Amino acid sequence: MYNYEELIVWQKSMKPVELVYKTTAIFPSEKKFGLTSQIRRSTVSIPSNIAEGAGRSSKNVFRNFLEISNGSINELKTQLEISERLGFVEKNNLGRILSLCDEVQKMTFTLIKKYADPKT
Repeated sequence: MYNYEELIVWQKSMKPVELVYKTTAIFPSEKKFGLTSQIRRSTVSIPSNIAEGAGRSSKNVFRNFLEISNGSINELKTQLEISERLGFVEKNNLGRILSLCDEVQKMTFTLIKKYADPKT
C-alpha cells in the first residue's frame, strides 16, 4: 500500500527509539531484563506497527496498525513515567521523548481519523 520509509509518521517515530536506547543504556543492570527490556520493546513497536500496516493491502488494516502503534506509545509513556519516578531517567530526557511521542501520536490520530472516513 505505502512505502513506509516515505511516511513522515514512520520517520518521526524512529527518533524516540534512538533516544530510548540511549536513555535506557544507563539504567541499573538489574533492570536490564525487566523495565529496560519492556521500554525498548514498546518503543520499537511504534515504528514497527506503522511499517507493518503500511505494507498491508487495505486502509482499514493500516488504520488498525496505527491504533496498535498508539497503544504502544501509551505503554511507553507509562513505562517512562515509572522510570522517572524510580529515579532512572532525568526529567529533561523524559520530556524530550514524551514530546516526540505526542507528536507521533497526533500524526497517527490524524491518519486514523482520515482512514475512518468511508470516502477514503
